[in-house]
Amino acid sequence: MTPPAFDLRPYLEELERFADGQMTTAEQAAFEIRLEQDAELYQAYQAYEQLTADLRWVAGHETLHQRLLALDRRLDQRQEALTRIRRRQRKTQQQWGGILLVGVLALLGLWLILRPAAPNAEVAWARYYVPEAGLPDDAVNERRRPLLAEAMRQYRDGHYAPALHNLRRVPSSNLGQDTLLYYSGIMLLSQEQPEQIRAAQPFLRRVAMQSASPLAGRARYHLGMAYWRNQQITAARNTLRSVANDPRNPYQDAARQLLRSNALPQE
Repeated sequence: MTPPAFDLRPYLEELERFADGQMTTAEQAAFEIRLEQDAELYQAYQAYEQLTADLRWVAGHETLHQRLLALDRRLDQRQEALTRIRRRQRKTQQQWGGILLVGVLALLGLWLILRPAAPNAEVAWARYYVPEAGLPDDAVNERRRPLLAEAMRQYRDGHYAPALHNLRRVPSSNLGQDTLLYYSGIMLLSQEQPEQIRAAQPFLRRVAMQSASPLAGRARYHLGMAYWRNQQITAARNTLRSVANDPRNPYQDAARQLLRSNALPQE
């Protein structure tokens, strides 16, 4: 793991409080505004996110290594036991050796078939995630807002990076600030890359905190799914519970279905 070249020490305490959800609502909002305006703070935030991701990877890699070693030992023990059984059978009753071998191989095959498969987080996320449909054509008004119309077409065609580029060229006077923030977060999240998923969270979080915005509930759902995709399980579960408990949220059923399943890892 290569340590970040950027010096995190001046920002470390503040970044940890933000990442752990220890800030008040006002502090969190102020911090997110600073992230957009302070290049050094944003660089420190990116370095901190990369560092924590690397640490999680190292921990997971070491756990996997230990599991593989244990599995290798168990397979060695199983093979030794099978060898001893075959040797005894050949000495006492040679004619039953073939039958015994078939039985052992059948049991081994059954174990391989019935053993629980490791959950694939990426497949599970794709199964339960309900994508944003995008702004309808009548709301876009292509004649008055051609850049926005092009961004929505690119988004629906799966060209998320060009769509985000065009969206950021739309004048803020032509579109509400909450709408710009929301779709910026959606287009980053849709790229399904770790860096973009992390970058999407502040945009979605800001909209989710605007209770007067009609997009707040939708942003809260996508924020919860972004947390899950980034393996922030506690934050994902808490956010999706608030969606599931909100009868006005269009994603209420999707959040309930996910929470009832075993797709979210246990905390």
